[in-house]
Amino acid sequence: MGDPKKNRKCYVAPVRPWDRHRLERDNQLVIAYGLRNKRELWRFQNILRKYRRVARDLLGKINLPGKEGEIAKAKAQAVIKKLQKYGVLQENSTLDDVLGLSVENFLERRLQTIVFRQGLAKTIKQARQMIVHGHIEVDGRKVTSPSFIVLKDLEKKVGVRVKENA
Repeated sequence: MGDPKKNRKCYVAPVRPWDRHRLERDNQLVIAYGLRNKRELWRFQNILRKYRRVARDLLGKINLPGKEGEIAKAKAQAVIKKLQKYGVLQENSTLDDVLGLSVENFLERRLQTIVFRQGLAKTIKQARQMIVHGHIEVDGRKVTSPSFIVLKDLEKKVGVRVKENA
């Protein structure tokens, strides 16, 4: 089983760690989105990989006759609805659109990126610092994790936290 207090890693390291093209692309993403290290990028790549794998499996099962096809269609709609709730997919999307997603789509939904895009911080690094120091709230609740995935309907409720004097 394992120690319940110990966190499990939620990313997969690259197969070829020293591939020059991958390193350059990863470094550009780390700089552009203000990530602390590449593990944060790998975590979101793992999330994307999971949804793409599910979409590929469901695409193969949708055209099956009978009950299996109906179950696959229902699961496909649930996956698409969940990704629309995250704000990664648009309305009237299909499983082919899920396969067309990139890691940038998920990185754009991070709280750090949204704080910077809304103009609450001057730089992406300042946005991270504001979040970690507890100056940002989402829907009236303090959030101190820069990698918090902001849902589409909560995006308008991101703001600077007003400090109450005791």
